Amino acid sequence: MQLNITGRHIDITDALRGYVTSKVARIERHYDHITNVHVVLAVDKPHRIAEATVHAGGNEIYADAQSNDMYAAIDALSDKLDRQVIKHKEKLANHR
Repeated sequence: MQLNITGRHIDITDALRGYVTSKVARIERHYDHITNVHVVLAVDKPHRIAEATVHAGGNEIYADAQSNDMYAAIDALSDKLDRQVIKHKEKLANHR
């Protein structure tokens, strides 16, 4: 799995990069066919926004979250992606 992290109006520190990497690894446990994940972290005062696009098995899954704290936004984003990836996997299993 390839992980791209982009910062908009924010510098991506090693701590942020590590936190995002650990949260995305959690998603990969649910579905093996994830090829690429692009995460965009942005500051739009007073909000912190986290967006992600996951390419999985020919499909694209998008989620975003915002909060006053970047780590809280990343947590919310991770939860949303987790639910969507599980839902996508269940859809594939039901159609077979």
